[in-house]
Amino acid sequence: MAKRAAKGPARAPRRADSLSKELIVQAAIEMLDSGGEKALTLRALTVRLSTGYGAIYHHVKDKNDLLATAADEVITGVMSGAVTEADPRTALRTLTLGLFDAIDAHPWVGAEFSRQPWRPALLDFYEGIGRLLDALGVPETARFDAAGALVNYVLGVAAQNAANARLRADSDTDRETFLENAATRWAQVDPGRYPFVHAAVTHLGEHDDREQFLVGVDIFLAGISSLR
Repeated sequence: MAKRAAKGPARAPRRADSLSKELIVQAAIEMLDSGGEKALTLRALTVRLSTGYGAIYHHVKDKNDLLATAADEVITGVMSGAVTEADPRTALRTLTLGLFDAIDAHPWVGAEFSRQPWRPALLDFYEGIGRLLDALGVPETARFDAAGALVNYVLGVAAQNAANARLRADSDTDRETFLENAATRWAQVDPGRYPFVHAAVTHLGEHDDREQFLVGVDIFLAGISSLR
């Protein structure tokens, strides 16, 4: 009797419903959040969505296009969810904190915008900052520098916090333990040479990242107010 050919691994059944770009982007965001950029491959995406490469390429050019589109989606959510405040100062704090929280929740977004600062969603954010500065009475001659400094601060702090989160994840260390270790090292420095660093040890382990971020925004706003 002839032997039957060995069967390969069973393939996941193809999805019966149509695959939209929105569904692809949402799946990509979930994969990026859970595993970072390395986790997002088109092969893994086809498995997750039970589809083929052709269905993916019908909506996106390649992984880079998908990554950029996913980043745009996250920041578009920040812009659409921003609270409209009568006070431009309050609105500006709300908008910048929204971007900070978005990058904190999606660490890969900061790196993507660093590579492509011309993405539409980031330009919308930049435009929003510029309009609020105009409402605050910042003259046009100073508005470009003020907006650039503030946007760079927001992106820089958010990206650094995201990098710290990845570092803690890689070392399997929670935030409290990480800060305790850092405080222990700061406490060991020469107080004669580093008096401020030595005195700041008690604050290092207790500070709240979001509150400290907003203090920085308020410092910017205090400086910006002098431009009026």
